[in-house]
Amino acid sequence: MSQPYETIILDTDDQGIATVTINRPKKLNALNTQVLEELSDVFTTIQNDESVLAVIVTGTGDKAFVAGADIKELRALDSPSGKEKSRKGQQVFQQLEDLRKPVVAAVNGYALGGGAELAMACHLRVAGTNAVFGLPEVGLGLIPGYGGTQRLRHIIGQARALELILTTKQIKAEKAYQWGLVNRIAEEDLEEAARSLIHKILENGPIAVRYAIEAVYQSGKEAGFEKEAELFGSLCETEDFVEGTSAFLEKRKPDFKGK
Repeated sequence: MSQPYETIILDTDDQGIATVTINRPKKLNALNTQVLEELSDVFTTIQNDESVLAVIVTGTGDKAFVAGADIKELRALDSPSGKEKSRKGQQVFQQLEDLRKPVVAAVNGYALGGGAELAMACHLRVAGTNAVFGLPEVGLGLIPGYGGTQRLRHIIGQARALELILTTKQIKAEKAYQWGLVNRIAEEDLEEAARSLIHKILENGPIAVRYAIEAVYQSGKEAGFEKEAELFGSLCETEDFVEGTSAFLEKRKPDFKGK
């Protein structure tokens, strides 16, 4: 299976493993509106294709899995459009989480902001030794808005989730493994490590695997997602948001006023 996209490469091998590659290397695979729209279409295609048994999600190149959202797009948001932007990202990533086929993120390089949120929406995560995870949003006067506030605390616990979100610190592969954010570290071939994990899963009963995924995710986050989107949108009309995003684009330190 292969379809033409401008920002996504979709390929499926003869073993039924689909590889979804975010392909914006000059932008370090940053998520913009087009990427989200194309990902949504890709995930629908995968869901409806019975020949696809499992999925790998990765990014082009060895510098970045996905190095965040497109800050220029974020900079133009107000409260209503910000809330809608958050909901759109949540919806696309929920499509991924809702796939009842095993989904493994192969994290090559930076997974920051929306990139970390994309990785968290995958069922399992394999990191290259160069992988770096972080949620820098509060440094822009925002919060994670694509489900990160909800998924991160479920994966690594509330205290560590708050530490990552509130300090904006970045952690490397080894720390991410220690904290339970990633399942495995690939010392050599990242894609091969992801495939090895998938093959181990596919040795088991396919219906049981499907139901196991469904059962594990039966813990409602709907209210949390809605609150995240509401707060994300509200922040888009603060002076701090304007300052934070302007400082990022101008490559300087922000001067937040708490307004």
